[in-house]
Amino acid sequence: MVGKHIVNLLSNSSEHTLRTMVRSEEQANQLRQSGVEAVVCNLEGSVDEIAEVMKGTDAVIFTAGSGGKTGPDKTLLVDLDGAVKSMEAAEKVGANRYVIVSAFQAHNRESWKDSPIKPYMVAKHYADRMLVATELNYTIVRPGSLLNEPSKGKVKVSENLLRGSITREDVAKTVVATLNEKNTYRRSFDLMSGEMGIQEALQNI
Repeated sequence: MVGKHIVNLLSNSSEHTLRTMVRSEEQANQLRQSGVEAVVCNLEGSVDEIAEVMKGTDAVIFTAGSGGKTGPDKTLLVDLDGAVKSMEAAEKVGANRYVIVSAFQAHNRESWKDSPIKPYMVAKHYADRMLVATELNYTIVRPGSLLNEPSKGKVKVSENLLRGSITREDVAKTVVATLNEKNTYRRSFDLMSGEMGIQEALQNI
């Protein structure tokens, strides 16, 4: 659902041109009816297939997930391998800027050693590590518990934060704001609701 907010923001942007990658023709048609360019591709496909739909782009935002109703196998195939293949595809087509929505404290194994979603956290941990090892100009955004509430427009960002929550819309706004914010280049951070405007918070990481 964070991805839907990002699509809404970028489709109304005067600065960026949007292309969305979705799993089904039905999803693509719904987006096209709203005037959004949409392509169909499966993250379980090949790097070449993913690269083909990325051609001509200069930035990639990865918000895909296997979903809470699938098993650890899909978590590995989408949240880990799918993410890594998208990084390889981005490098292949020269889309140097890459922003990924990760998970709160995914970099800190101790924080999720007893988590009921440990396979998901492991997948996020290693996807993020693979991204750091690439030559891509990355940003890793690790949001806290996600809320379906209206945007508050105020956040807190830091390498390490205490657990908290944030609206999905504010995650989307933060992700979009990172695209051209040089202070977030090759950086990763936890993200929560806070008291600082998004742009200001990113400039003061």
